[in-house]
Amino acid sequence: MSLDVYLRAVRPTEVFQANITHNLGAMAKAAGIYAAVWRPEYIGVTKAADLIEPLRTGIATLKANPAYFKTFDAPNGWGLYENFVPWLEKYLAACIENPDADISVSR
Repeated sequence: MSLDVYLRAVRPTEVFQANITHNLGAMAKAAGIYAAVWRPEYIGVTKAADLIEPLRTGIATLKANPAYFKTFDAPNGWGLYENFVPWLEKYLAACIENPDADISVSR
């Protein structure tokens, strides 16, 4: 016979963090994903699972017409299509890997 003793604690752990310029806001609006990315609380999104479909749809929209979306590139170079799409893809991958993660944004 033996005694097994365990102490377990569940603590919040950051599983993804990324930063992107507000200069991409107009592009995100045109792609239909501004609220999902910048203001998820406005549309009732609280978990990463809630972002999976909006992000997939937005990425597909952006990739379907790159020439159009590049017209939203910031003239100063801070906010480009070529950086936004990969950033969104990483965000989507993190949501898929961590669907139960709480979403928090800081503007």
